[in-house]
Amino acid sequence: MRQSQLFLPTERQPPADAEAISHKLMVRAGLVRQIGAGLYSWLPAGWRVHEKVVQIVRDEMDAIGGQEMSMPVLTPAELWKASGRYDKFDVLMKVRDGSEREFVLAATHEETVTFHARELQSYRDLPQLWYHFQTKDRDEPRPRGGLLRVREFIMKDAYSFDRDEEGVRASFEANREAYKKIFARCALETYDVQAESGIMGGKFSIDFLAPSGSGENTLVRCESGDYAGDLEVAEAVPSAAVLPEALDGPEEIETRGVTTIEALAELLGIDASATSKAMPVVKPDGTVVLALVRGDDRLSETKLYDAMPGASRPATDDEIRAAFGAGGGSLGPVGFSGEVIADETLREGQFVAGANHDGRHLRGVEAGRDYQPRFADLREPREGDRCRLCGGALIFQTAIEVGHIFNFGSFYSAPLGATFLDEDGQEKPLLGGSYGIGPGRVMAAIVEQHNDEFGISWPASVAPYDVHVVAIGAAGAEAMETAERIVTALEDAGRSVLLDDRDERPGEKFADADLIGCPVRLTVGKKTLEDGQVDLLVREGRAEERAQVGEIPARVGGLLDGT
Repeated sequence: MRQSQLFLPTERQPPADAEAISHKLMVRAGLVRQIGAGLYSWLPAGWRVHEKVVQIVRDEMDAIGGQEMSMPVLTPAELWKASGRYDKFDVLMKVRDGSEREFVLAATHEETVTFHARELQSYRDLPQLWYHFQTKDRDEPRPRGGLLRVREFIMKDAYSFDRDEEGVRASFEANREAYKKIFARCALETYDVQAESGIMGGKFSIDFLAPSGSGENTLVRCESGDYAGDLEVAEAVPSAAVLPEALDGPEEIETRGVTTIEALAELLGIDASATSKAMPVVKPDGTVVLALVRGDDRLSETKLYDAMPGASRPATDDEIRAAFGAGGGSLGPVGFSGEVIADETLREGQFVAGANHDGRHLRGVEAGRDYQPRFADLREPREGDRCRLCGGALIFQTAIEVGHIFNFGSFYSAPLGATFLDEDGQEKPLLGGSYGIGPGRVMAAIVEQHNDEFGISWPASVAPYDVHVVAIGAAGAEAMETAERIVTALEDAGRSVLLDDRDERPGEKFADADLIGCPVRLTVGKKTLEDGQVDLLVREGRAEERAQVGEIPARVGGLLDGT
């Protein structure tokens, strides 16, 4: 491909609002362009990378028996209402046609694929694994991060259907291994970690997180490699609480004007770890539940959801006053008649807690003696925690979620009537699983992990072109003819080549080549005419050498194929 003919509008400066390095570089390299908040067009070079990622995903899905299909973006609202997600999926795009019929612009396709699964009649039809690449739409209120949080994107979503839990687990693990192969082929460092399914439904759930400079997830992993988890659900061993001398019973003290854990600890001359923090939440039926964590910890809302399945919300000031007889700064478990869920760190020892009386707290509050909680892991891991498996230090890294797989059981098949006749003659609901990868997010994560001060350095498996041949115009027509012969030889060897034949200064050409990031750059100039060699630069690591023109296809092949 001649660069003079390619639509490749490179930029020297990133967008003013760009924060993620992937956002900056993909715009600067002419791969994408924003047309509205969270809406991006793929330009030719960017689309080439996207489709290479797509093909890798397709290869690995086909390898485990996946069957590719296509389901529409526009979906009847009735399917979403039947599953119960129509009014619960808060970023769902809802539309009406000219006859006022309700539709959904699908953000995911569990309902649609379950509609088709109703044609599976017998256990003999199982297992099944179907997938497609399709546009998804989300009514995202705050798009940001370039391709990391958008309103429209392409997703590969696969769906499995099985007859029993053994089959479900087998399908889940097959997809999990396929994902590992996909990310390895994309030269992407990822960790598969325990996650939560939320509104998507599901019993067990795995996120694939790619460490990066930008992202909306936090990867928690052990320095020894024994453990990795998403911050929302990660387990960790906290440091021991620094507790004062134990008391025979709770002792009430005045703390008027104290509104923070830090101020409370300072007033009492104790460590923040010797206090407790209260979070009252309300169930749909109006029942108030009190969640407790240690004062120096943060409550994980995801873990609280797991400990208290079903919808809940923070209590209002009026609800707090009605349930506890005090305002939010003085709440505690002693004397509260409702359910108390306490973090495991509060199982042993005595802690300071609110007295349920404005401006007053209780010293020496002890679980089991002074209140009867249900215990659960509610805390969010933090710096200084240790690995629960080996005791090693935990590392916290910003990460991008590039894949999510989860089992949803009969969450969709039961309400949508997708059943089959089992071997024992009983009609049973199909058991499903969902497996998603966003090629655009994968690309962004690759850029986050493969870049330097000059631009992108694409892995060979997904690069827009294998080789970037830069012809220096000042060397004359003979140099251009040599460059074209090199291009022909490389293409005959099965390599894709971008030829920079533009009438630009050498510095401009080199800057663009570095920015675009093809794995190998060949420079043809005056020296080539003198000694029959070209300057060869390997983009990742920037190793340089001189290579004979006649040996270029073999040399480039060795570099790209790793031989």
